Amino acid sequence: MVQRVAHRGPDEEGFLFGHGIGLGHRRLSIIDLFTGRQPIGNEDGSIQVVFNGEIYNFPDLRRELEERGHRFSTRTDTEVLVHLYEEKGEDLLRDLNGMFAFALWDERRRKLLLARDRIGIKPLYYAFDGERFAFASEPKALLELPWIDSGLDLEGLSLFLSYDFIPAPHSIYRGIRKIPPGYFLAFKDGNLHLQRYWDLDLRDRLPEGLTEEELCDLLWGEFCRAVKTRLISDVPLGVLLSGGIDSSSVVAALRHEGVKDLKTFSVGFEDPSFDESPYFRQVARLFETDHHEEILSPKSLLDILPEVASILDEPMADASIMPTYLL
Repeated sequence: MVQRVAHRGPDEEGFLFGHGIGLGHRRLSIIDLFTGRQPIGNEDGSIQVVFNGEIYNFPDLRRELEERGHRFSTRTDTEVLVHLYEEKGEDLLRDLNGMFAFALWDERRRKLLLARDRIGIKPLYYAFDGERFAFASEPKALLELPWIDSGLDLEGLSLFLSYDFIPAPHSIYRGIRKIPPGYFLAFKDGNLHLQRYWDLDLRDRLPEGLTEEELCDLLWGEFCRAVKTRLISDVPLGVLLSGGIDSSSVVAALRHEGVKDLKTFSVGFEDPSFDESPYFRQVARLFETDHHEEILSPKSLLDILPEVASILDEPMADASIMPTYLL
């Protein structure tokens, strides 16, 4: 199973096996390149976690946990999870600011906790046939298990034809489900419990009487703060620059926050009806980035189609996956 998702983590792998439990992990090293190998446990090893993603507020959480007496053996954000779970159990999720999917094993309680970030940036799939339970970042890993029902899920197909993607908890396979964004799943004594821990609050919480200029300043300040929290890394940072409002704003915010050696990466097209190269080049020049780009022909897109299809386990109607794959 782990080898089937090796492309997600080319740097190293780790395993934990015990009575009735097995955890496997492939790592792409971002924070703490040398001591962050997973699974990672607490002081006595009774709690273990495998984690995909980043916890942006982990420095603050770590300081609070150290003040309470917890001892850390790595510098990675992953280790915060096991100590925070010791303090708060499932409520640890309310304190996390990040993009993540993780599986945490509590040996004393014989309990497995799976969780996915609030928006669902990181994927997390699972399968349960009433007796056996398995999880993975991609369906291809689960499909290695002979007991998984890999038949076509007609409801999942119907949802794809309606929305151009398959929303959680459905998938294209009858025997595989997704954990929805903002949910956790607890598995104990053969029982599965799925629960929401976060939902979007749509109430208007802005102060009254603000002018348009004040609202713009407020938005820009919050946007820059959000970008700044994502700058913690032990490897170089870069931006996928399309030339649109979103990515161009990220580049502007990074410059505003003082990032100097900023690399940008873009993909253009020979077909002018799809090409946005004038826009991303203008942004790269304006903010003086170390810019890299590639211009694709229709033939080059056809050439990589089999490779992209081999990576995608479910149908996807977003053609941007092609240039994203090349980058």
